[in-house]
Amino acid sequence: MSSVYVMDHPLIQHKIGIMRMKQTSTKEFRDLVSEVAMLIYYEASRNLVLADKEIETPLVKTTVKEIAGKKLCVVPILRAGMHMADGVLILTPNAKVGHIGLYRDEETLEPVEYFCKLPSDAADREIFVVDPMLATGGSAIAAITLLKKRGIKKIRFLCLIASPEGTKKLQEAHPDVDIYIGAMDECLNEHGYILPGLGDAGDRIYGTK
Repeated sequence: MSSVYVMDHPLIQHKIGIMRMKQTSTKEFRDLVSEVAMLIYYEASRNLVLADKEIETPLVKTTVKEIAGKKLCVVPILRAGMHMADGVLILTPNAKVGHIGLYRDEETLEPVEYFCKLPSDAADREIFVVDPMLATGGSAIAAITLLKKRGIKKIRFLCLIASPEGTKKLQEAHPDVDIYIGAMDECLNEHGYILPGLGDAGDRIYGTK
């Protein structure tokens, strides 16, 4: 079974608390999504494999560490995942970016795919799938299934807020994918929204209703 990491860092808890407030402005909410994603990504990248590299400093030659292999790729689930990707790219600006477009059918609550574009060498990279909310788990499961069908195996999932129900379903569907969560909330309501949550992340990021 995959590992689930719920962040306990004070900065993450503080920033998510501000995001939950309904009076938080669109700009502030958008900035916080990027900031919290960056902090979660810092933890999610802790176990990346390193390799030795010979370099020359202004004084001597020495050996330093660099991330091994083809390195990294961040894959936001559109549209709300885009600003999480921005946070990831602050720390690793050379990471490649893929995109998966999914929306949730409001009646069935099931994800519907409408777009997928990945780097040609994505299967050789460490993939970080990002989406602010892990509610029913449907979108995350569908996105990761899509990646695996394309031969991608090294996948981690990052979200800001998760429900216990969605986390359990994602673990069961993809037991090889570790999950990194900013805050674990109480439950889902009858409409499939996380409680206490922070509302619709996409609407709050882009100022739409």
